[in-house]
Amino acid sequence: MVEAPQTEEGWFALHDFRSIDWDAWRAAPERERERAIEEGAAFLKHRELVADADEGDSGLFSVLGHKADLLFVHFRPALDDLSSIERRFEDTALAEFTERTTSYVSVTEVSGYVSDEYFEDPESVDTGLRRYIEGKLTPEIPDDEYICFYPMSKRRGEEYNWYDLSFEDRADLMADHGDVGREYAGKIKQVIASSVGFEDHEWGVTLFGSDPTDIKDIVYEMRFDPASARYGEFGDFYIGRRFPPADLGAYLAGETVPTGDGDEGHHGEGHRDAGGHGGEGGHGGGDHHGEAGHGGSAHGDHPHSEGDASGEGDHPHGGDGDDDASDADIRGELADLDIYAGKPSGEDVYATVLYSEADVDELFDEVEGLRGNFDHYGTHVKTAVYEGRATDRAAVVSIWDTASAAETAAGFLSELPEIVARAGEESGFGTMGMFYTVKPEHQGDFTDTFDDVGEILAEMDGHVETDLMMNVEDENDMFIASQWHAKEDAMAFFGSDEFRETV
Repeated sequence: MVEAPQTEEGWFALHDFRSIDWDAWRAAPERERERAIEEGAAFLKHRELVADADEGDSGLFSVLGHKADLLFVHFRPALDDLSSIERRFEDTALAEFTERTTSYVSVTEVSGYVSDEYFEDPESVDTGLRRYIEGKLTPEIPDDEYICFYPMSKRRGEEYNWYDLSFEDRADLMADHGDVGREYAGKIKQVIASSVGFEDHEWGVTLFGSDPTDIKDIVYEMRFDPASARYGEFGDFYIGRRFPPADLGAYLAGETVPTGDGDEGHHGEGHRDAGGHGGEGGHGGGDHHGEAGHGGSAHGDHPHSEGDASGEGDHPHGGDGDDDASDADIRGELADLDIYAGKPSGEDVYATVLYSEADVDELFDEVEGLRGNFDHYGTHVKTAVYEGRATDRAAVVSIWDTASAAETAAGFLSELPEIVARAGEESGFGTMGMFYTVKPEHQGDFTDTFDDVGEILAEMDGHVETDLMMNVEDENDMFIASQWHAKEDAMAFFGSDEFRETV
């Protein structure tokens, strides 16, 4: 018997397509239309705020063409949550002016194509892969972007039968399929959800992108990939654009949405998706590896919590077991010691940092390709490679305006060559990072001073490793990575006479 890949399920998904009865809408009294807009907008706003469940995400989209006018997309932990959402919408005045044209029920999943290791020994899976898998299982709907949805199945024909292939052959095909998908890193976000046993097709594929031609291009290119050309079967395609519930009245009045005048904007607080897709129906695959940051949000594995006024991920941060030491608290302690932690890109940005032992030139070429895609997004601040002076590692630093964008970037960056885990990752304080832009005439003084500090560090209790890393494109842009066994050890050093006398 052919081996079936193992799967793990996450959130359930409902794609609810609605058409507007425009004749009834135009004929309705103004009072009824106002009530429908008010109740519809309130209902959809509360769904985006996930007022009906502990977690999840929802989004409202306009749909182009004759197949539908509106699309409601909901992700929730339980199927019953989606059932409740369906029935509650029917109680609104807006529902009286709509008719469901179609719908699609599915559940997000990861499979053995992503990583056999995850299913055999989950505790051994590195942070980068774990975050990637979490993003697939608990996806976040991007703000202000175009959407494409379509169902698909794998062919079971006489000549080409996906389910007759060995696991190894299917895994190879999905890995090649994923290579095409990774070319669209930073341009396209995908959510692949299984509908086996729920719908006539086997998967529901949802693509998000800021440029609709990118959606067209990725689907077009993948038609030539054997996984699609020989084994893919597709249903109807739908294309639309997200807009906030506050713009519902503008939409029904025929105005362009989003208007840019919405109140609170989109929810945008769901979980992230970190890159390629390894389910059988997806546009990705292959093994994901490496650490998407090491030791704390200074290196990207836990973006700042909502409301943080922290920097670009350039601050010391407690790792596992030190949750009470918030970013702001630690930065405040450093400020009390008159120590500047370095914030070249300002406040309220988010960083992910990965370490690689690959050849720096090879690594830079790979990063440059990804950076070109990242630049298509307005939330991208900076992505750069920093070469170590005291170690054989390089650091890839990617800085974004939003936590979800930084997490998404981490998934793509974790595909870079020879990504490695940090020594001492299990420590209580993990890695600290500080960024500095040094005046050219003082660069020699800065590096000499750092070397003096390094000699002191070698004698400090609790110190693991510290390196001064330089941007390969700008030698005056420097990044100090320092790892300690505990927060107390690091703070003792920063408060020491030796540190003050040297720095």
